[in-house]
Amino acid sequence: MPGKTPNSNGRKPVENGVQKNSGKDGEKSSAAAKGKPVKKGSAKEGEDMTVVVPPSKNAKQSSQPPPADAEGDVNMEDSDKTEEELEVKVDPVTQTISDIKSNFALLDRAVALFDARFSLRALRSISSLRKRLNPDILAQVIAESYPPTSPSASVAKQLLSAIGRENVPLGRQSTGTEMEIDSEPKAKNGAKKDKETNKELIPEVDVFLAILVQVYMFDTKQFQQGANFSKYLSERIHSLNRRTLDSLSAKVYFYFSLFCEQLTPQAPSPQSPVVTLRPTLLAALRTAILRKDVDTQASVIVLLLRSYLLTSHISQADLLVSHTQFPENAANNQVARFLYYLGRIRAIQLRYTEAHEHLTAATRKAPASQCALGFSQTATKLLLVVELLMGDIPERATFRADNMEQALHPYFLLVQAVRVGNLEDFETTIAEHADTFRRDSTYSLVLRLRQNVIKTGIRMMSLSYSRISLRDICIRLHLGSEETAEYIVAKAIRDGVIEATLDRERGFMKSKEVGDVYATREPGEAFHDRIRACLALHDESVKAMRFPMNQHRLELKNAQEAREREREMAKEIQEGDLDEDDLGGDFDGM
Repeated sequence: MPGKTPNSNGRKPVENGVQKNSGKDGEKSSAAAKGKPVKKGSAKEGEDMTVVVPPSKNAKQSSQPPPADAEGDVNMEDSDKTEEELEVKVDPVTQTISDIKSNFALLDRAVALFDARFSLRALRSISSLRKRLNPDILAQVIAESYPPTSPSASVAKQLLSAIGRENVPLGRQSTGTEMEIDSEPKAKNGAKKDKETNKELIPEVDVFLAILVQVYMFDTKQFQQGANFSKYLSERIHSLNRRTLDSLSAKVYFYFSLFCEQLTPQAPSPQSPVVTLRPTLLAALRTAILRKDVDTQASVIVLLLRSYLLTSHISQADLLVSHTQFPENAANNQVARFLYYLGRIRAIQLRYTEAHEHLTAATRKAPASQCALGFSQTATKLLLVVELLMGDIPERATFRADNMEQALHPYFLLVQAVRVGNLEDFETTIAEHADTFRRDSTYSLVLRLRQNVIKTGIRMMSLSYSRISLRDICIRLHLGSEETAEYIVAKAIRDGVIEATLDRERGFMKSKEVGDVYATREPGEAFHDRIRACLALHDESVKAMRFPMNQHRLELKNAQEAREREREMAKEIQEGDLDEDDLGGDFDGM
């Protein structure tokens, strides 16, 4: 036929690379054209061979879903966008309320298992909640948590009156904007909510909500109202007499002391509320020691030391330290505070070596987080002054640490003046930064450094000159008279600061030859001090890794109870009451 190329093997013509077949072969070829897999047999003579052709680009494009037409078909891309737009955003108020209520389950488990670690988890959440607290949120949580017929309704009304929401009715439910799909689940959820609202709240929940009220009052600077409310709360905790309230009561006394510090007249006035609070704290300390309440005992001891130092009652603070024993298994934050205050007491008492040990331990135990930066700076400032009073020069790397350079700048100038022995620069630094030193409570200690500056200057001159007149010493150190210079040089020789002799008739100081320092006992003593510090650190690390004795026997004894608790938790997880993240991990001793 014209227009067609004849086939060389005598078969039928080929179009588009696929041989035309009839019947089943035609179906196979059409399937191959559509891109479907076709079985391929062995190619023998006389048999037709099927070739699979991949689908073209046009076929792929045609397989995409068609756009929306006029009859109302919805495009997939538009449906995805509508789903994203219909996604409900979480209300911050609702989220805050749910976060507060989530701590109630932790407190319930702390009481049921008698484990204070669940209470500490609830207390740690306060730092993230305090920025979102306001009277409306607190009032809504209290109203939803306490039914009007509850025996704790009087406690709820006291909490509401503290935040100025006395007219809020109890038992009010939240008006959420959640979508309800079925009526039967709605009825079940409603019954469940009624069951939860009718459940009586434990006193730990009352105290936890009261601590949130304390935090809100302190952040809004309602110090007088906060002090009155804290007094009522401390009396209620004392009347409850529950061991599961130990961690919470320590926090209550902490904020009670902070409120009293802000009231007028402030310390060091003898009429300050800080002074009137001491009998309450001493009574709380006595009760905590009798009940072996470690948390309250450590917190109250630290608060009493802070109170005594604010009013400069150093002797009373020393008596408190000598007559009480700080608990060994106290929290690390409380240990760091106790060591800092003990270092301040020893520095004021001229016991610089002990003060240096306590302050060094306090800076090491200080948390590395950004929240504890102020404590680290304050402890480092006092430690630098104590090192200068001991005659040592702090390392320069201390002033180059992160977040320390700007805060320690006045002390850097002070160290430079003491190191060189320049009395004029020392007095200029004190005059310029006197307010900073007073604010840091180191001004009285800094004034003691004047003798150290003079001693340093004399030591520098004794090393530079073999003989120097008292008049030159008086001029270089800016002293008033030669008699003053003679007295200072004699005292430095007697204290062992310099190795020299004083000739009063001729009026000069003659230095002795400097021997080999390694021939003395000074290097051995320094090495011994370092070894003792390392051994003390090793002992503390070993004590921190100890576990309670016979703990495995208690676990075997309570194995049946642990299994029952595990079944209850699994049942609550299935019902949706608990999340897997809320489980205490190894807290249950299982």
